[in-house]
Amino acid sequence: MTLRVGVCVSGRGTNLQAILDACRDGRLDAQVVYVCSSRKSAPALERARAAGVPSEAFPPAANGGRDAAQRLMARRLVGADVELVVLAGYDRILGDPFWDVLGDRVPVINIHPSLLPAFGKLNRLNVHAAVLAAGVTETGCTVHRAHRGLLDEGEVLVQRRVPVLAGDDPETLEARVLDAEHEALVDAVALFGRSTARV
Repeated sequence: MTLRVGVCVSGRGTNLQAILDACRDGRLDAQVVYVCSSRKSAPALERARAAGVPSEAFPPAANGGRDAAQRLMARRLVGADVELVVLAGYDRILGDPFWDVLGDRVPVINIHPSLLPAFGKLNRLNVHAAVLAAGVTETGCTVHRAHRGLLDEGEVLVQRRVPVLAGDDPETLEARVLDAEHEALVDAVALFGRSTARV
């Protein structure tokens, strides 16, 4: 049975595109049925429109603040009958109003650009700068479950490792980690397409 997926985005949407491509190519038995964004200007929304996927932006300033915007966003996801919510570069912390609407009926997963628990609770560019400052030789990405009140602390589902190369800066490292994110996120969505993983 095809998995109905909702995707939350804020930026370019390359992770969204990876999921859309995998669905189109038959690598995922899934369908992206709704895309929501924290920003009207997010290029990811255009990717959704180009794929024929209903999409909508919920900027807090235009929706009565963060809580009201997230409550409405959650209602739209529930209304689209999603079976999995993917945070694919979504740049807001989900507050109680979101979780109150979604409840426990729909799993939520998030992609983070490090090998959690290392370098958790940092935004994307700060993660890569911190990795370089620490002098580690390896980084990567993690797809994990997202839960109310937790930030980058849910159960790890998929990780991909990426070497740190001599001469890397945050931008070059981010680009290589992003390639790994595309693979990891598709693999994580596939887990929820199996009946045993949806429970």
